[in-house]
Amino acid sequence: MVLEAKSSLVQKINDALVDIRPFLAIDGGNIEIVEVTDEMIVHIKWLGNCKNCSMSQMTMKAGVERAIIQQLPEIKSVIAIN
Repeated sequence: MVLEAKSSLVQKINDALVDIRPFLAIDGGNIEIVEVTDEMIVHIKWLGNCKNCSMSQMTMKAGVERAIIQQLPEIKSVIAIN
């Protein structure tokens, strides 16, 4: 994927996460988009308290992945790298 297209896609993913981020921030956490692979898999990194939260996996599937795929159906999945 061309760098410019990836940059645009990352911005769209960030836009999709606007509604999720305040809920993460309440608990002292956040999320960072690390990469979007050519296979359309988003790699994220949990930040702050989210790194060690036992609910991160549930938050990933029910919140983060759902929010992204709902707005960007071309995304196949979201994977935390930490």
